[in-house]
Amino acid sequence: MTDSSTIPFTSHIIEIPGGRLYYEVRGQGPLVALLGAPMDATSFAPLADLLASDHTVLTTDPRGINRSPLNDPGQDSTPPLRADDLSRLLTHLDAGPATIVGSSGGAVTALALAQTHPEQVRTVIAHEPPLIELLADRERLHATTDDLIATYLAGDVVGAWAKVMAQANIIMPEGALQMMFGGDRDPRQVADERRWFAHELRATTRWQPDLDVLRATPIDIMVGIGDDSSRQLCDRTSRALATALGLEPTLFPGDHTGFVEDPDRFAARLRDVLHER
Repeated sequence: MTDSSTIPFTSHIIEIPGGRLYYEVRGQGPLVALLGAPMDATSFAPLADLLASDHTVLTTDPRGINRSPLNDPGQDSTPPLRADDLSRLLTHLDAGPATIVGSSGGAVTALALAQTHPEQVRTVIAHEPPLIELLADRERLHATTDDLIATYLAGDVVGAWAKVMAQANIIMPEGALQMMFGGDRDPRQVADERRWFAHELRATTRWQPDLDVLRATPIDIMVGIGDDSSRQLCDRTSRALATALGLEPTLFPGDHTGFVEDPDRFAARLRDVLHER
């Protein structure tokens, strides 16, 4: 992967239980952490650059991904482990309480941190967390998750991604998956992808938030959904979370990866949301 950032930043590594955690810091102002899982710091660089004019922006490679190696590569990446990593990082920086903007698995990490270390968090924006445990058809969805993982580990990469998109209710143009996931690919991307399928996806989608704790927390929690995510799986899980917490969803431009596809529009909306709180 190449770094797409255009704003100066500092990069660092800290020790975590069982490995090392890579992170980047750019800008000045109130602390905003941008979290993915499995997306790494590089994926958030364009959005981080846009926010860095008036925020200190923290991005990181989650454990086992890219520049955050583990001593045991076979260890599963769970939301509580990733939340503990983030807590250690915030303590190391001594810059909290933070606004945490988590997307997908990163949103699950942010919610786990809100449960275990609320003193380190001011605001959580949980953008499309894949909390399948909140859905009535969770058993069926867990079974399809197990099937697509088995398909990937059996060597059918394109077939596995086709099942991912079908489960997510995301329609791809004909031939797009073959172009994206077939043929020669970047070895680092393949390694991170395999780790996601083998050691992260199941634990993330099966995580059950403690709704009583989240309802009672003083943390300002928002549930973000993409304008274009209607009827997709993460639209359903996000709305289920918002309903369970008695919240109205906050809409953002694009779909599940709107912050990657159009970071300018996403950053503008995020600024508006943060200024309204």
